[in-house]
Amino acid sequence: MVKKFGEFGFKKRKTCPFIDAGIKVVDYKDTQTLSRFITERGKILPRRITGVSYRYQKLLCNAIKRARHMALLPFVAEE
Repeated sequence: MVKKFGEFGFKKRKTCPFIDAGIKVVDYKDTQTLSRFITERGKILPRRITGVSYRYQKLLCNAIKRARHMALLPFVAEE
């Protein structure tokens, strides 16, 4: 019996959404984009889940932390 590609458990590699969109700088004022990369509890999602490259993950973390400090994003979710 020949196994199909999907039966091995391989998944398609995720591509970085910032590279696909051609974004050079992650802006801390763009809360709509930043909120896609945090959980409902306010935690930053890891690279293995979002598919963001290493370079943009570092920029994303700094932008989220800066937006939290400027009170644009919450530190924790309200109960």
